[in-house]
Amino acid sequence: MRSYRMTKGVERAPHRSLLYALGLTEEDLSRPLVGIVNSHNEIVPGHMHLDKITEAVRAGVLAAGGTPIAFPAIAVCDGLAMGHEGMRYSLITRDLICDSTEAMAMAHAFDGLVMIPNCDKNVPGLLMAAARLNIPTIFCSGGPMLAGRMRDKSRSCLSDMFEAVGAHHAGKMDDAALEDYTANANPTCGSCAGMYTANSMNCLSEAIGMALPGNGTIPAVYSARLRLAKRAGMQVMDLIRNDIKPSNIMTPAAFNNALTVDMALGCSTNTLLHLPAIANEAGVPLTLMDAHAVSARTPTLCKLAPAGDSYIEDLDMAGGVYAVMRELAKKGLLDETVQTVTGKPMGENLAGVVNLDPEVIRPSETPYSQSGGIAVLKGNLAVDGCVVKQSAVVPEMMVHEGPARVFDSEEAVTEAIYNDKIKPGDVVVVRYEGPKGGPGMKEMLAPTAAISGMGLGESVALITDGRFSGATRGAAIGHISPEAMAGGVIALVEEGDLIAIDIPGSKLELKVSDAELAKRCAAWVCPEPKVKHGYLARYAKLVSSADKGAILPK
Repeated sequence: MRSYRMTKGVERAPHRSLLYALGLTEEDLSRPLVGIVNSHNEIVPGHMHLDKITEAVRAGVLAAGGTPIAFPAIAVCDGLAMGHEGMRYSLITRDLICDSTEAMAMAHAFDGLVMIPNCDKNVPGLLMAAARLNIPTIFCSGGPMLAGRMRDKSRSCLSDMFEAVGAHHAGKMDDAALEDYTANANPTCGSCAGMYTANSMNCLSEAIGMALPGNGTIPAVYSARLRLAKRAGMQVMDLIRNDIKPSNIMTPAAFNNALTVDMALGCSTNTLLHLPAIANEAGVPLTLMDAHAVSARTPTLCKLAPAGDSYIEDLDMAGGVYAVMRELAKKGLLDETVQTVTGKPMGENLAGVVNLDPEVIRPSETPYSQSGGIAVLKGNLAVDGCVVKQSAVVPEMMVHEGPARVFDSEEAVTEAIYNDKIKPGDVVVVRYEGPKGGPGMKEMLAPTAAISGMGLGESVALITDGRFSGATRGAAIGHISPEAMAGGVIALVEEGDLIAIDIPGSKLELKVSDAELAKRCAAWVCPEPKVKHGYLARYAKLVSSADKGAILPK
C-alpha cells in the first residue's frame, strides 16, 4: 500500500510516532489510509452541511475496514462572489483546489480518496486532482438544495432571485414581493436547485463513472444522501482492493459519455470549461468541436430550471442521471462498456433503470429537440469558438441581428441595463472579462438576469469573452475566443456595428469588412492589466484561452 511509506519498517518509526500523536493505533495503521477531502465551510450554503457527509463517509470507510482521515479543500460560493471583486476569484480556485489536493494526497501517501465537493469550481477542481493523482478515488457530493416556495405556491431558485432584482428595477415587482423571493428562494443547504454549474458537474460525475448513482440528484437534506455517503465510504475500499484508479474510469469513451449526458440534460455552459480541463489532466484530448459534434447528435431530454419549470429534486424523483442515461443508451448514444466506481461497467449499472416521469425526462423518441442543450458557434467574432445554452434561448432569439452596445466591464453594462440604456434588438458586448482580461473570467449572471427581469429577454442578446452562470437563460453567448485581452476580434467591435447571431447555423459574425478590421487591429493597443499583483496577476500571465478550458500549464 502507498501508506507503507509512512507506516512500515524501522526507518518509518518517526512517521508512526507522528501518526500515533493523532490518536491512531497500531491497528489503524495496519489498514488502508483513506483521505476524505472535506470541503466543508461556514460561508457556502452548498457546503455548510458537508461535515455531516464527512462523518457518514467516515463511518462507511470504517465499516469496510479502512482508516479514514479527513483534510480540507476550499470552496467559493459564486452567488456570494457575484457582482463584485470576489467573482474574479471563483474560476481560479479550481486550480488551487486541484493543486492543494495533490499536495496533501502526495505528502501523506493515502491509499485511496473520497472527494466531497458540491459547488461550482470545487467539483471540477477535485476531478482534476483525481485524474492527476490516479489513486483509487470516489466522489460523493453534498447534493442539491430543494426549490424555494413562494407565497403564491410557485417554486423558485437562485436565477429567479437575480431576475427579481431586474423586475423590481423595472417597476414590475414591489418591495414585499422582492422580500418574498429574498426570504424563500433558497430554503435549504445544498447546491442551488436548478441545473446550474454545481449540479451539472455533480450529475456529470455520475456520467463519467466517478460517483455512485444518485450523486448528482439526491437532495442535500434527505437521509438518502447520508446513506449514499456511507456507501461511497465502503465502496472506496473495493476500489483500493481491486486497484481501480481514475485512469481506468476517465477514458476517452467516458468523456464522450459525459458530453452526451451534458447535452441531454441541458447543463451549464461552464461544463465546456471544466470537462476539457479534467480531460487535460487525464491525458484525453477534448475540444469545443468535440462537444459540438456530440451536441449535433444528442437529443435534449430535460428542461430543468432555468430553462424550464423542473428542478433537480424532480429529476431525482424521475430516476436521476441514470434514467437519462438509460434513455440515451436506447439510442446507442452511450458506451456501456466503460468502467465505473461501482466496480461494474456502465451497462450493468443501467440494467433495470426506469424513467419514472416522462414529463421531467422526455423519452428519447420524443425529445424537446433533436440536438443538445449547448451549441458551439464560430465566425469572425469567435474564430476559436464560443458557447451558448441553446436550450434556454427563446425561439425568436435563435437567429438575431442587431447593433452592438459595447462595454469593457460587467459593472458598466449592468448599470446601463438598469438605467434603461439598452433597447430591444441590441446586442450587448461585454469584453475584457475573459480568463486573462478579467482576470479570472467572471460570470455574467447579474446583467443577463437584469435583461430578463427588465423584460428584454426576448429581444436582446449578450455576448462576452467572460462566462455565464448555469443560472443564466436567454441569448447569452460566452467564452468568445480569442478574448479581447489576447487581441481577439471582440476587442475591435465598435458601438453600432451589426452583429449577426445564428445559433442553428452555429455562426457568430461581426458585419464589418476584413479591410476595416485590419485597420482597427493595427490601431489597437492592449490595455494595462486590471490586476498587477498577487495570485490573480500570476494566473492572468499563465492561463490559456476559454476554448482550451482556461487551464494552467502542466
